[in-house]
Formats: sequence, structure tokens, C-alpha cells
Amino acid sequence: MHLAARLYYVEGLGQDEVAKFVKVSQAKVSRLLAMARERGIVRITVADYEPRDRELETRLRVQLGLSTAIVIRAAENLPAADLRKTIGLFAAGVFESLIETKSIIALGGGRTIHALVENVRESRSTAPTIVQSMGSVDSNINTFDAQEIGRVLSQRLGGNFVAMNTPAYVHEKKMRDALLDLEQIRTVNNYFDRAHLAVIGIGALDNSVFTERRVLKENEIEALRAAGAVGEACGRYFNAAGKECDTPWRDCVMSIELSQLAKIPQVIGVVTGNDRAPSIMAAIKGGFLKGIIIDEPSARTLLNYSAQSTKTKSTKKKK
Repeated sequence: MHLAARLYYVEGLGQDEVAKFVKVSQAKVSRLLAMARERGIVRITVADYEPRDRELETRLRVQLGLSTAIVIRAAENLPAADLRKTIGLFAAGVFESLIETKSIIALGGGRTIHALVENVRESRSTAPTIVQSMGSVDSNINTFDAQEIGRVLSQRLGGNFVAMNTPAYVHEKKMRDALLDLEQIRTVNNYFDRAHLAVIGIGALDNSVFTERRVLKENEIEALRAAGAVGEACGRYFNAAGKECDTPWRDCVMSIELSQLAKIPQVIGVVTGNDRAPSIMAAIKGGFLKGIIIDEPSARTLLNYSAQSTKTKSTKKKK
């Protein structure tokens, strides 16, 4: 066992070569190496890796006025799915540290939030109340929808889950108002008003769960565009100043209000992708986005966009 471990790990021989030296089969070599690790004959160490870019985090906090900024290192041009996995793997521990015992968390949906929650460790110490921040997008419930993510997170943390059992979007204001008047929905809204933390996604007009799943019709997209929509959070579309767009869509959404988000002490946007910079900046201006978990390339894009926007404003003032 010692000889096989030495030849394989120190001398760099392949398992077939080790088998010749030790005079056993290659399958036996594999078992010997596994036993060597189990018994402590082989102890593998890896030099510490810092997954976060602390310098970019400081710049985001200072330049954008964020209370929390978590930037996860990632290679340029990484496929979207791999980027989300990277965020989930390395940011989950930080996310866990934001959760206080018996706190109330308003939780949004999305693939990146799903990747984050998938990596949260099981623990019964915090026992938070997880509240679904938006109704169901459609009848096809996916693993990355808020109700599924919330159920998983509450199980892992030993808490309870409060669902918003309505569609995210109804077709008329009268129906929306009737749903809001239900005791069950009033209870959900009461939780929103008492929340300590919100975790949300930030979408763009042309890149959100509503466009992806074809909930938004062409005329509704055009109405939002005409109203100046640049971003979406929990089904609510807002303009460059971070104000919710005044369109019929606004009166038909079942979700946490932007004004409610603004009152929550910690509102963290979990974001990947270079196309979200205008949306993120608008959400910060609107006062309802106070922190961010983001990948390194997207963080650089966001900082460049912010600097360019500041430069453009300065030029206009001089004129």
C-alpha cells in the first residue's frame, strides 16, 4: 500500500505502471490507493483558494453605495449555466451568514438563486420563515421557481415556508384586488412588512422570466418599453430612476411591492450576466436594492456602466 501510494502520488506513475511494480492487477491498485487515503497514509492538501474578489467588492460598495457586495471570481465567457453553478458553490456560505435566527426572508425565484440555495448546508440553528415573494409564473412549476426554492431552503434550515398561492399575473385589476383582500394573502403581505432580508433576481425588459416563459404579450412589452422600463424585480417593472412603470401590468401583478422591498433592511440581488447593468443601477437608485451577489465579469461591467453614466451626466451639466 505504501509503495503503491509513493509510486502513484509522488513519482507520478500511472496505475497500470504501478501494478507492474507492485505485481497486482490495476483494479487492486485502485483499491490500495483508496485504502491509503482512508487510513491517512495519503493526505491530500490543496493550497487555499480565494473565490471572492475583495477589491471589486470594495469598489462596488463605495461606488454604488451598497451595504453588501459579494463578487465571485469566474472566467470570462463562461457559459451561463456554469456561471450560475460557480456563484452557487462559492457564495452559499456568505448567504448563510446573512440569515439571522428566526428571521423572515422574502425569497424570489430564478436559476441563480436556485444554484445558491442548492449549496446551502443543512442546519437547524436559524429556523427562518421563508416567504414566497411572487405568485406562480405559470402552471408549469420549475425547480427554480420561488415556491420550489423556498420549500427547499426552509427544509434545509429547519424553518417554515409561507406560499403566495396565486398566479404572478392576473388579467385585470379587479381580480388582483379581490385576491389581495383574501386573508391568506393579507397574511403574506404582513410577513413582507416584517421581513429582515429579501433575496431577489433582477431582470431586464427583454430578459426576464416573464418574457422567457411568454407570459408577457407583445402589446404589454411595448407598453412597458414606452413607459421607460429597464428592469424587473419580483414581477414589477421599473424605469431608469427605479420607479415602477405606470402601466396596466402594474395593477395585475401579485408580488411584494417595490416600496415594501425598500423598507427591508437587507435586499440582496443575486445576478449573473453582463446585460443586467442598467437594471441593477436603476434598482439601486430606486432604493430597493441594497446588496448584490454577482460574478466577477458582470461586476466589472456594472462598474464600467456606472462610471460611464456618471461621466455622461457630468458632461450634460457642463453644457
